[in-house]
Amino acid sequence: MKKIIISITLIVASLSTLLAQQIGEEYRLKKIIPVAGRQGIAIDENYYYVSNTTALFKYDKEGNLLIKNDKPFKDSKVNHFGDIDIYNGEIYAGAELFEYGRGYNITISVYDAETLQWKRDIPWSPESGQVEVSGIAVDREKNMVWMSDWVDSRYVYCYSLETGKYYTKMQCRPTPYWCQGIFIADGKMLFTADDGESTYHIADNIYIADISEVIYTGLVEGTEVVKDTPFSVKLDKNGKVETRKGLIAGGAKAGRVELFREMTDFRRAGEIEGLSIDPTNDDLVVLNNRGTQIILGMSQGPFTEEGYTKEISELYIYERVK
Repeated sequence: MKKIIISITLIVASLSTLLAQQIGEEYRLKKIIPVAGRQGIAIDENYYYVSNTTALFKYDKEGNLLIKNDKPFKDSKVNHFGDIDIYNGEIYAGAELFEYGRGYNITISVYDAETLQWKRDIPWSPESGQVEVSGIAVDREKNMVWMSDWVDSRYVYCYSLETGKYYTKMQCRPTPYWCQGIFIADGKMLFTADDGESTYHIADNIYIADISEVIYTGLVEGTEVVKDTPFSVKLDKNGKVETRKGLIAGGAKAGRVELFREMTDFRRAGEIEGLSIDPTNDDLVVLNNRGTQIILGMSQGPFTEEGYTKEISELYIYERVK
């Protein structure tokens, strides 16, 4: 009898794991946990993993800091983390050199979840058109990893975890501008977008898009316009548009983006960052920063007239209602 009970318990546990990380329709704020990191959140069965701009933190689910890595970069070519994800005991982080509204030297850096130590990098393909990395999300069903772009949020970019190579990109229609973080479940992608206005107390938002169908387009030989900035073309001495030949993005998927949730229940409108879903109970967890003015992604100091002396970073934990 004991063996039967144990077997049933294991089956139920397995089924609950399979049903985990489902996107709900409605959420209710359950609690708020202050954290040291201001960028991203990833969750496994036992821990919260939080990224700061230049550090990784590991918390228990009561908000107690367990360990940190405040020297996570393997070299000086990068200085910035965005949102993160966790998969098979490894933390996936988008790393880059970020300077006032532009990212350089983009990479997908992988860390050991137990120790928070760097393990390897998955190289970025600049030919994809990506110019910044604000977030990382693993598609566990398709064995892919996606990157968002805060500078030019028109696209999100997909890489195969099997080959480590660029796979395709998706055009976001309409664009959730200043995309900060992404998460994937149920064949859908959730986006956090810093498209409110903290000075005027206008709420940021979460958006959603279907990514159940993803077709390989890769890189192909071709010709494209050379850009002077992400939003302007480069001209030659005769005033004509410069072009280049070589590898370019071979195509893209069109993705319909819809409003998922307006974050009016933050303590103060600020700078929304990463998000994740708890695999044990489907809690939606969102990181938000409040209290400082942000210009081109860089803090300019606290809103002293409101009583703030520093930026405050918090995890908002929402329970799924339906």
